[in-house]
Amino acid sequence: MRYIAVLTLAFMPAFLFAQPWEDEQLFGSNTSQTLRILSSTDTSFFAPVIDSFIAARPNIAVQYLVTGTADLDDVFRQNPDQFDVVISSAMDLQLKLTNDGFARQLPSITHPDWAQWRSSLFAFTTEPAAIALNTAAFDGLPTPRTRQDLIQVLRENPDQFIGKIGTYDVRQSGLGYLFATQDARTSETFWRLMEVMGSLDAKLYCCSGDMIDDLIAGQILVAYNVLGSYALGRADTQDTLTVILPSDFPTTMMRSALVSKSASSPDLAEAFVSHLIALQSDGAHGVFPLPPLVGAQDTSARASISLEPALMTYLDTLKRQTFVREWEEAIIQE
Repeated sequence: MRYIAVLTLAFMPAFLFAQPWEDEQLFGSNTSQTLRILSSTDTSFFAPVIDSFIAARPNIAVQYLVTGTADLDDVFRQNPDQFDVVISSAMDLQLKLTNDGFARQLPSITHPDWAQWRSSLFAFTTEPAAIALNTAAFDGLPTPRTRQDLIQVLRENPDQFIGKIGTYDVRQSGLGYLFATQDARTSETFWRLMEVMGSLDAKLYCCSGDMIDDLIAGQILVAYNVLGSYALGRADTQDTLTVILPSDFPTTMMRSALVSKSASSPDLAEAFVSHLIALQSDGAHGVFPLPPLVGAQDTSARASISLEPALMTYLDTLKRQTFVREWEEAIIQE
């Protein structure tokens, strides 16, 4: 893997120093042309993709900056000219960025209608929300297969699980908010589960990676709506975690990419998005460890969250305030 962990003062725009990135890497040694990618996806998943892109273009470098989904949306809206490609798992925020005119149209990219929006936003993975369990903690307990199963296990064993449950803080996580609103639209079970978690002093997280770290360490025993791809993609989770895809109803999103309308390297950015889609289409799982995009014809695994305008419903200010208030009442019981 070819990357430089420390970025130089001459290379980075001044505003980047004020942003607390979760990770920042510079791939490639030639900075005559630099592609700037703003992403919510952990570097470990994208490093092979970037390396394969650079391998065919040895005269470029790629700056890869990672932050949470909500922060990503804020940072990009304030500085659209500072980034070339934006990658996020928060489908609703990505769709709104596109709808608000921040994305460049790329009509030369061929992609299924259900996996793109206005030739400007392109989905490239299908990833389910999962219930992840610390395997040892469930020795002797039934493994929950549905949300109702999880409610029952938690209610029957409160002493074991108090302070040991994790889920997203929907006020801070764009992906967490997306998953929560979609769950709530599908079933009232979501609200009952939030109330049970709240009664057991649930811990709130910004992102899947932190939840998985705490599961492995035993600091929490259950993580709700964690990204299944993250849990299954880490070698150190195989004997430690049990990953359940709830059988009652799926919550499955598509990770997406767009090119900034204000990109300084638009042609290179378009080439990267094309490369990303080609890798997924070719099934190059060794290069890209995230799950491939699943077609609309595969009803057992396709995304339950569609890339369509209705996705922006809960981004309405009043609807968001109402939802967050109800969520706080359920899960923060003080």
